[in-house]
Amino acid sequence: MAKRSKPASIPEKDPLWYKNGVIYQVHVRAYCDSDANGIGDFRGLTQKLDYLQDLGITAIWLLPFYPSPLRDDGYDIADYYAINPIYGTLGDFKQFLKEAHQRSLKVITELVVNHTSDQHSWFQQSRRAKPGSKWRDFYVWSDTAERYTDARIIFKDFETSNWAWDPVAKAYYWHRFYSHQPDLNFENPQVHQEILKVLDFWLEMGVDGLRLDAVPYLYEREGTNCENLPETHAYLKSLRSHVDKRYGDRMLLAEANQWPEDAVEYFGKGQGDECHMAFHFPLMPRLFMAVRMEDRVPIVDILEQTPQIPETCQWALFLRNHDELTLEMVTDEERDYMYRVYASDPKARINLGIRRRLAPLLGNDRRRIELLNALLCSLPGTPVVYYGDEIGLGENIYLGDRNGVRTPMQWSADRNAGFSRANPQSLYLPINLDPESHYEAINVESQQANRHSLLWWTKRLLALRKRWKAFGNGSLRMLHPENRKILSLIRQNEDECILVVANLSRFVQPVELDLSEFKSMVPVEIFGFTEFPRITERPYFLTLGPHAFYWFSLEKRARGNGSTTVTPDAAAEPTLITVSNRWEEILSDTASGDLEPVLRHYLQPRRWFSGKTKTIKTIRIKDTILVPTGHEKACLTLLEIDYVQGDHEFYLLPLAFATGAESKALLENLPHLVVTRLRIVGARSDGIVFDAAADAKLNKTILEVISGRRTLKGKHGEISGNSSQWLRALKNGALHKSPPTLNQTEQSHTSVLFGDKLILKYFRRFESGLNPELEISRFLSASKFPHAAPWAGALEYRTGKEEPSCLAILNGLVPESRDAWEHTLDSLGRFYERVEALAPHESNPPQVPGHHTSRSGSDLPADARAMMGVFLESARLLGERTAGMHLALASETEDKNFAPEPFSLHYQRGLFQSMRNLAMQNLRLLKDNLKKLPPKIRADAKKLVGLESEILEVYHHLVNRRIAAQRIRIHGDFHLGQVLYTGKDFVIIDFEGEPARSLGERRIKRSPLRDVAGMIRSFHYASYAALFAQVDQGAIRPERVAKLEPWTRFWSQSAITAFFGAYLKHTDGAPILPDDDKTFCAMIDAYLLDKAVYELGYELTKRPDWLRVPILGIFDLLGVKHS
Repeated sequence: MAKRSKPASIPEKDPLWYKNGVIYQVHVRAYCDSDANGIGDFRGLTQKLDYLQDLGITAIWLLPFYPSPLRDDGYDIADYYAINPIYGTLGDFKQFLKEAHQRSLKVITELVVNHTSDQHSWFQQSRRAKPGSKWRDFYVWSDTAERYTDARIIFKDFETSNWAWDPVAKAYYWHRFYSHQPDLNFENPQVHQEILKVLDFWLEMGVDGLRLDAVPYLYEREGTNCENLPETHAYLKSLRSHVDKRYGDRMLLAEANQWPEDAVEYFGKGQGDECHMAFHFPLMPRLFMAVRMEDRVPIVDILEQTPQIPETCQWALFLRNHDELTLEMVTDEERDYMYRVYASDPKARINLGIRRRLAPLLGNDRRRIELLNALLCSLPGTPVVYYGDEIGLGENIYLGDRNGVRTPMQWSADRNAGFSRANPQSLYLPINLDPESHYEAINVESQQANRHSLLWWTKRLLALRKRWKAFGNGSLRMLHPENRKILSLIRQNEDECILVVANLSRFVQPVELDLSEFKSMVPVEIFGFTEFPRITERPYFLTLGPHAFYWFSLEKRARGNGSTTVTPDAAAEPTLITVSNRWEEILSDTASGDLEPVLRHYLQPRRWFSGKTKTIKTIRIKDTILVPTGHEKACLTLLEIDYVQGDHEFYLLPLAFATGAESKALLENLPHLVVTRLRIVGARSDGIVFDAAADAKLNKTILEVISGRRTLKGKHGEISGNSSQWLRALKNGALHKSPPTLNQTEQSHTSVLFGDKLILKYFRRFESGLNPELEISRFLSASKFPHAAPWAGALEYRTGKEEPSCLAILNGLVPESRDAWEHTLDSLGRFYERVEALAPHESNPPQVPGHHTSRSGSDLPADARAMMGVFLESARLLGERTAGMHLALASETEDKNFAPEPFSLHYQRGLFQSMRNLAMQNLRLLKDNLKKLPPKIRADAKKLVGLESEILEVYHHLVNRRIAAQRIRIHGDFHLGQVLYTGKDFVIIDFEGEPARSLGERRIKRSPLRDVAGMIRSFHYASYAALFAQVDQGAIRPERVAKLEPWTRFWSQSAITAFFGAYLKHTDGAPILPDDDKTFCAMIDAYLLDKAVYELGYELTKRPDWLRVPILGIFDLLGVKHS
């Protein structure tokens, strides 16, 4: 009797987990060889679990791995209770099972109930036992081979009879498959008991499902075909009852190669009390038949013949029965047709099937491969993917039996396709060397690196299949358009309604669909979230390209661009998600369907989320790094977001779980940081998952990781800390004296303060590559530049061969400081008070010089010092510090990342093109939105649209002369908000550049005048922001704004003159600026105009009421009067 096995950890319980799943079928020996003996094993398979999780499957179906002579790929089992030594040990299997469950992957194994190997100890005892004895009756024996003559021979290519003579027993034994696989005798109750022991052994270990091999053939009766007998169904009912009572959430899958009306019986005549799942064998060949015939009839016909199944049951759908395209459940005429079109080479035929892989079966036609996979995921049932089909793995039909489609998985272009380090001649089967599917061209590594590969497409397909529950649980209704080359159907589940339209033809096809019952609904194509025209009572017309397909979600109203902004408190009650044991389960692949809509809702109102104007296709968890925080664990969650428009982006979202008083405090004080409510089964109360940037324990741990240069491993990569000598010079206690506090001001990043010593900045949007803030902060600290915050450390994420990604930077905190924007607004408030206090005859400001600033600078306007007070000194000092920053950044000559470079005509032409592109884009955007603008600025906006040639003329001055100046590393996003004011001096911070740009763009060397232009425009903005604030506070009446605008110009031009004069004084003679005054004016004019045009686009999409500010700035720069 077998020992009871110790269970591995089991994923959260869901008795219907198989309905919305995706099953991946794999040979252990074919997947990955960990010990270099040429044969795949469980340790190798365990190493690839992250790949399988990333692929998007939910369950792994393992082909037989038991001790076996391997004459039938392991289906000839010699011992049900052990692992074939070539695959590893039972301990290796348990570790694999544990690791799979930790990734929320279910595991399905084979329970071969119909037969064993003739090497099994049961058969060896049976053949030697006396007739009528206990062991003799374990198998079906006969003195004649003339019994059960109505039973068909399944393996006609290899067997001539279902009986085989045994010289030891001196009798015939029954076998439905190969003669070395004798059938068990299910008339014997002891066989039932032994099968139950085997079942319990594996299920108690933690196996989630069992495929019941060859289940229709368990019993034999004279006068029948010995298939689908009532006794078989009675036995399955007893087996199901045992499984349900003892385990509750396990699954039995029937391999019943039968016509639909017979196969459906394996669910249990409408009761759902036999198998949970069964393969739909008749559908498989008809998918291929329909595509080849370019006619939907074969698919529609077989589905119409398929009876309804119980609600708790599910079909398993596949494109081949692992080894072959099985042709048993077709007519003789259909089989002949399939042989002619898909297996013209006789070597590709075996028994009643075709032994070919999917890609070569379809001529490696990418469109047809995608179409077949889309149909597999569209029809009622759970899709089964055969290993390697996700990359288009090839075949070798010159290998015997069905081995041509069992060759090693191709992981890379390395030796043995990355499958094994063994001598190539020792591999269990040779690697594919066919020119069309050679392993150097077809492999996982190369396709992972190409987001347009079949692998990436498959991941996208499976993610959508799991997200839309209608595919797994929904009803099916066929549509019947006149064009039979089009297959169209409706899948519905609760509020989901999916329209599937597929072109089975190799040519473009039109179709008219009767969708009148969905009148007024909008079809939204769910791969790209593209809205199609609204449905009316008229026939709905579509055109489909060759072998194209659409998945439409029929929605009650238009989705717009899919990016509706949600305010932080839009939902009074966060969504509730339920998990089984640990809060981290919310991050598992199984829970991703519940988490994704929650993340969509949470991300939209965040200021640091840059995808507000884009349509999100999918949100995927790229990696999770558990961070120990005492007895709890927080998690750095790395998200990958795919959009309909533009490239994907990566975001950092720290998460933690809170209950009780902590949960209540967060809900009351920081409700906008609550991501979702969470219920753990069996817990006393619900809790919340929240943005852990507010979690003091997490932030302390991150500080320790950085200061201690520690590493924390995630599922796919690791984070590591790096600290500076400045941080290490701090006293140890200084790092932990004050608890970390979250800076409540939302920016493109999130800041955490550690007392008055340190500030930790999380980069919410990240990408691989050197972050300019880390790079420049480190450089300025090493250069001893005193007017930048000292660099203290950084947190980086590394994975594989990619460059590190900077997730956070740690800087020294500038004590008792505030940003220069706030300092400037306070000064402006006092300025406007002075203006309002002026006598009527003094109400007009002195004349100020125009915007043009020459190399020699300008004089301050009269009365500037009296009206502006000490702020002029602040502006002058800021100009001096800006010059010092640029000179420090230009001081390096050895490091190619910082060494100055000269302007070139080629660079100047590219700079013009870049400025031109932005101007054309934003002017076009302004023109398209004229009617939506507030009436008070519409006339000026319309005038600006007509100034395209004037704007381009300013930019042209950059091309028409040789610029004798240098390009250097600059701040990149320089404005008053990026500078701290201590009361006596300025400290420059935030060197990350414009967050909307890529890291590569932000690291480009540019003219320092770009920074200067940014600060000049910031002064202009501040003058208006303060004016608007005075109006909001009631200090200035709205009707006074127009009269005060000349004073606004007076203030900004005076501040600019002081700032610019000091900057020019301290850069005098430096090669970073041109000596020629005309060139200098052309450059500063172009950079100022480019900045104002950028502001135009920003305000148009973010704050239309502020459009007047950049419009007036552009008019001033062009010398155009405004209304």
